[in-house]
Amino acid sequence: MESKNLEAMRVAILATDDFEEAELVEPRKALEKAGAETILIAPHPGEIQAMNHDEKTIKIEVDRTLDEADADDFDAVLLPGGALNADALRVVEAAQEFVRSIDKSGKPIAVICHAPWLLVSSDLMDGRTITSYHTIQDDIRNAGGNWVDKEVVRDENWVSSRQPSDIPAFNREMTKLSIYGEPPSQATALLVKSIHFINRATLPLPVS
Repeated sequence: MESKNLEAMRVAILATDDFEEAELVEPRKALEKAGAETILIAPHPGEIQAMNHDEKTIKIEVDRTLDEADADDFDAVLLPGGALNADALRVVEAAQEFVRSIDKSGKPIAVICHAPWLLVSSDLMDGRTITSYHTIQDDIRNAGGNWVDKEVVRDENWVSSRQPSDIPAFNREMTKLSIYGEPPSQATALLVKSIHFINRATLPLPVS
């Protein structure tokens, strides 16, 4: 993390009231130490309430509301957990649209604890491998995801962890985002499409 490998990256942090403090504050510090600029985005302006499990702790100033935020302005997104935070955010249409846009562009998504609920509700989970807090594993599987019980999991542009005790591993993997988080070039995307077309065209015809 000393290498400043995220220099010039702008990372959105999506959260609302009752987020888990450690899952926002500690990854945010790691991102900024690695050179990234972080912007806290919430459904409402002002401050959002942090929690330590079921106890209220600090409040954090919101930098931008979801209505003011454009996913095209960001290079990655961090989704901290906290059951109440994640449950509230998953039904916010603007939050769903934001993460869909980030994922469609191949940009990194770092997600921990209950936060994968937003990815489930955004219809992004099908075929992805991810970890999370253990109580939502059925939600992930029911949405077509492959849930695994590991402290940190990387699947293409996604990095995920289970809980606050995994934060050191989560931060280590998350701060590599600039290495593997860039979307494919237009030429690469065109090549992939061409290969798929050729493969389909050369499939044997069914025998009648």
